[in-house]
Amino acid sequence: MASQSVATVILAAGKGTRMRSDVHKVLHPIAGKPMVGHLMDATAELEPTFEIMVVGAGRDQLQAAFPKLSLVTQDPQLGTGHAVGFARDALQGFSGAVLILYGDTPFVPAATMRAMVDALADADIVVLGFTPQDPGRYGRLILGEDGALTRIVEFKDATDAERAVTLCNSGVMAVRGDKLFQDLDQITNENAAREYYLTDLVSIVRARGGRAAVVHAEENDVLGVNSREELAKAEAIFQMRRRGEAMAQGVTLISPETVFFSHDTRLGRDVTIEPNVVFGPGVTVEDYAQIRAFSHLEGAHVGRSAIVGPYARLRPGTVLGERVKVGNFVETKKAKVADGAKINHLSYVGDASVGPRANIGAGTITCNYDGFFKYETVIGADAFIGSNTALIAPVRVGEGAIVGAGSAISKDVVDGALAITRSAQTAKPGWAARFREIMRARKEKKSA
Repeated sequence: MASQSVATVILAAGKGTRMRSDVHKVLHPIAGKPMVGHLMDATAELEPTFEIMVVGAGRDQLQAAFPKLSLVTQDPQLGTGHAVGFARDALQGFSGAVLILYGDTPFVPAATMRAMVDALADADIVVLGFTPQDPGRYGRLILGEDGALTRIVEFKDATDAERAVTLCNSGVMAVRGDKLFQDLDQITNENAAREYYLTDLVSIVRARGGRAAVVHAEENDVLGVNSREELAKAEAIFQMRRRGEAMAQGVTLISPETVFFSHDTRLGRDVTIEPNVVFGPGVTVEDYAQIRAFSHLEGAHVGRSAIVGPYARLRPGTVLGERVKVGNFVETKKAKVADGAKINHLSYVGDASVGPRANIGAGTITCNYDGFFKYETVIGADAFIGSNTALIAPVRVGEGAIVGAGSAISKDVVDGALAITRSAQTAKPGWAARFREIMRARKEKKSA
């Protein structure tokens, strides 16, 4: 089937009680993106005609997160077969492939989904199976001699021989849209839980002479996230994969297991990343740059051959040009730092523009906030800012200008000028010795 004849139905009506959270389960982030967002990235590659999410509690949260997504509410909640039925109106007249997915199963690859859709050319229903290291209490997929799926058996109902089968049910399915709702209407709730199970579709399809098939997936591709522990496992899976991709694309990770990427981190060739670096959303690092140990980057662009860290923090809006150096214990925010500029030590540069080759001395602060509004600091090309300087915005330091150490600059400095605002130094000979003598006597008197 062509990609334009695909519809996706994502089931996300579960209460997620094991997460113990006020946040909807499928909105908990993996690598900075809601887990269901990872799934939707994959479905987007199929260019579905319809995208439907079946929700229960927390609809407002999901609608706010995905305002363009079609949501339908399952109320009451009587099982997975019952949930899919709520997509009936949205899919009225649709005869293409319907992928039934789960919002808490975020890693199903687009290629696997395509394989399921393609398998519908010779089948009426396709189930995604996997072979876990520990089959445990998963439902088993029982295949016939021809390789077709004959039935799905829940663990509690399986015989010893069936429990010995290692091919398990992920819950993900692909079905024909023109038959889906007719088949759903045949599902009953004659079971201990009094629920309508989607897995019953296999026997219903076969009873009318249809064929059921299986597509195989890797275990990590069908990981379900129902608890904080499983969320951490999903994060670990994402990070492991992303680290491998980065190194395959020409990035050096000195200690891969200590580096954490966001879902959208972009890295150039011959980038070097030292241990214990964390990337938040929205970071691009260009070729030959170095991100040194214990740095945190978010919403930042790092230019070619730039050096960041160690112990640096780049906050959103930071744009570093080529060969820029941002050193230890430096924080930047909404700062444009031009080619060759240096901010090497213990400084905060926010709401600022730093010109090419400018040098920002240790302990320099751009005082950008007066408690009500933010203001900009502009530092010209080749300017030199001495250590322990406060630049009180809005202020401009001109090209080639020098600011003496320890200054508080609140007025513009013209090009090529020297600006110094520190108080005059005075000396009182003998004062320190007399002070110590007085204080020692006072201390002895107090101890007596």
